Amino acid sequence: MCAPERTLPARKPGTKETQMLRIHFTGEDLARTTLAEHPDPLWEVSISLHRLQRRDSGVLFAPWRRDVLRRLPTAATRMLSPVAPAKGYCLDFLTPAPSGGSLAAGLDLLRSTERSAIRRDLQEFHRQHPGRRLPAWCAHLADGTETLGRLTDAVKTYFDACLAPHWQRIGKEIRQDRARRSALLARGGWEAVFTSLHPTARWNPPVLELDYPDDRDVHLEGRGLVLQPSFFCRYQATSVVAQDMAPVLVHPIDHDPGWASGGAPTALPALLGPVRARLLQESAHGPATTGELARRTGTTAPNASRHLGALREAGLIHSSRRRNAVLHATTALGTALLNGATPRVPA
Repeated sequence: MCAPERTLPARKPGTKETQMLRIHFTGEDLARTTLAEHPDPLWEVSISLHRLQRRDSGVLFAPWRRDVLRRLPTAATRMLSPVAPAKGYCLDFLTPAPSGGSLAAGLDLLRSTERSAIRRDLQEFHRQHPGRRLPAWCAHLADGTETLGRLTDAVKTYFDACLAPHWQRIGKEIRQDRARRSALLARGGWEAVFTSLHPTARWNPPVLELDYPDDRDVHLEGRGLVLQPSFFCRYQATSVVAQDMAPVLVHPIDHDPGWASGGAPTALPALLGPVRARLLQESAHGPATTGELARRTGTTAPNASRHLGALREAGLIHSSRRRNAVLHATTALGTALLNGATPRVPA
């Protein structure tokens, strides 16, 4: 499914190291491009597994992670984790065509995956993970329906335990994100929407470019594109690798602070000041530019820049340049402060 979430190092534009996803549009494609209305259950299963396997959830997902680990369905998670690793390629067929937010429809599509698609994705997995061995049962996925059925059942078991209790809030956050981007579309057209998807997104008509772990070109050829917001997507947009699957671009959303934990400690605004407290919260959601943080916190870019400088001097955020933008994210000290822990201040 995806190419894979990971933090991208800063690169100089125009160098051979620059890797990107280039999505090529025609006029017909733009007419058929849509903003998904609901979270996609199977994408959220896959990407939430990344969050469980990685230790970089920070303040945004840490409360969810702690809650889920108490009732994690061990057998189902052990079956899914090898085929949806925290980094790198995941099997495309785990995220079939968009299901309109229906878990049942997504599971039906998964259970009826064609054997040729399974073999294709297993070959791609081995190509992209030459040193990683899949469990022995994966060899039987394309032999018949029994193993594929067990995998589908594991997806449902994991969803019921880990996502269903939070699904109403997840749906609310997705709908709010869609409303924001719909407003952008009305004001500035698709360029405004595309460039809002990620700090590295660039619209060079007729091509949408985003920094990516590998270099890929996707030609939509009249099929259009589904822009699928993902609650658990954090670092970068992602997509399927197989060219014959429905084109979809899964992208992070702007979360409401404290969605799972009730927000930052109440004393934090008194300690830092209200603007700096909000900036620290927002920078914990993943790398963001000064302009993005200013927009999310309702302040001006110059004011945000000044306060971010103070937070950086205090060791609560770090900033790095990527192309023409500066991205900010919390440090371990800043995350500990947001989580209400007693931070260990470096000597």
